[in-house]
Amino acid sequence: MSTPQPRQAAPASGEDMPDARQLRTVLIAVSLALMSVIASVSGLNVAQTHMAVEFSASQSTILWIINIYTLALAALLLPLGAVGDRLGRKPMLLAGLGVFGVATVVSALAPTAEVMLAARVAGGIGAAMVMPVTLAVITSTFPEEQRAKAIGVWTGVAGGGGILGMFLSALLVDVATWRWLFALPVALILVALAMTLKAVPNSRETSAHHFDTAGALLSTLAVTGLIFVLQEGPERGWTAPATLISLAVGFLAAVGFVAWELRRRDSALLDVRLFRERGLSSGSITLLVVFGVQAGIGVVLFPYFQAVLGWSGLLSTAAMMPMAVMMMATSGLAPKLAAGIGSRSTTAAGIALAGLGLTLMALFVSVEGGYLSILPGLLAMGLGMGLSMTPSTTAITASLPRAEQGVASALNDVTREFGTALGVALLGALLADGYRGAIDDRLHGIPRGTADTARQGVANAVEAAGNAGPRAQDLLHAAQQSFVDGWQQAMWAGAAVMGVLFVYIAFRGPRNTTPAVTDKTEAPESVAAR
Repeated sequence: MSTPQPRQAAPASGEDMPDARQLRTVLIAVSLALMSVIASVSGLNVAQTHMAVEFSASQSTILWIINIYTLALAALLLPLGAVGDRLGRKPMLLAGLGVFGVATVVSALAPTAEVMLAARVAGGIGAAMVMPVTLAVITSTFPEEQRAKAIGVWTGVAGGGGILGMFLSALLVDVATWRWLFALPVALILVALAMTLKAVPNSRETSAHHFDTAGALLSTLAVTGLIFVLQEGPERGWTAPATLISLAVGFLAAVGFVAWELRRRDSALLDVRLFRERGLSSGSITLLVVFGVQAGIGVVLFPYFQAVLGWSGLLSTAAMMPMAVMMMATSGLAPKLAAGIGSRSTTAAGIALAGLGLTLMALFVSVEGGYLSILPGLLAMGLGMGLSMTPSTTAITASLPRAEQGVASALNDVTREFGTALGVALLGALLADGYRGAIDDRLHGIPRGTADTARQGVANAVEAAGNAGPRAQDLLHAAQQSFVDGWQQAMWAGAAVMGVLFVYIAFRGPRNTTPAVTDKTEAPESVAAR
């Protein structure tokens, strides 16, 4: 078996090793850049009705405006991460921030839905240039003894940034107009650009091989097809022609990508043989599940806050903040805990806490108990996700050579995007199924047309209650209680998935000592021996 030739990372353009002050500036710069991208993933969710009215657009068009950004971002992460490794991480970060910034300004000023769609596609492309580079800059700039702590900060921003961005967006929508929600990412971009120009050193790889164009195209096609299925399946139907065609294209492209990368070996975009290494495989699976559960919880929580408890969008978003704060805090503490008890133990503890949080919410959620009935579960979820995400991210970046840290970061990000789409699709489907199954037995005496509307969802039931006459309160109570029943079904499913993941990590998780990011790719024999 041949040994892959190592790729060497070029030094940071002749610059000296950054001092502590510069490292802090670098970390702030990449964190702000990441925050701007993450905030734009979820920010528009709070403005759906406003955009629909202003653009005279259908719900399908509005969903496309939201989802096309994530689709473009996820599809281009791997190839653009590899391009950043070759051309230079600092130029790629600056170019990505520029593209993303212009697209964000155009989105804020868009006169039509068509212009908004085009701007969101461009924003996704810019975000795909930024996201992989932010983590790659950390792994290529920070010394080994400080790297895990910096990754913890990055992970906290990646995990909690979406909730924080949604809260600030909801605040801007409530006090001003939906177009002002783009002011947050623009401000973050401008500060990140200035700090990047001043402090971020450049680094890039040199390789004797040509860029893996075929691998890049296949990966883009695979991710596009599979993410499209997860986004559009619930809306179009899982057996709709567009869904099935997209699934077939995505699956065949994924198989083709793996076959091509195995054949290309030394110059592969992503050496898929490295998934035999525990850190890469277990880290990817952990992030897939954890981010899937987090996104799925968001699908469950907002209807609970708004339709069951009757809260506003801003208050509903604020109610998510305790989980985000716990997640960001424990992401920073996770490296210290991993240094003490090991990466595998820390990850397993985080997964166990997250599973406990889901169990608590399944056991105690109620209409009467309100927010306090789920708060302990939210706090446990935040603790668990923070503890599990940082060592998992570190395990992924440590499994690929320093010269391929853009690819490592992109793989980390693609896993998160897949997990998010998968969690929303599956937990959302379980919630809807549980709701419909529970409400059927509670609609006796409700007029048929009103009952049919109520079966569509709890928000539809709340709206239909106005036409239920003297049975309005009965319909409201039935819908709210049925939603709680569906909630419990989704939470128990999530807890079961976390239980399976805990067993897997306990036996096949990363070793309790995290390897440093190397400058060389290990021989397949040494990888297989782990």
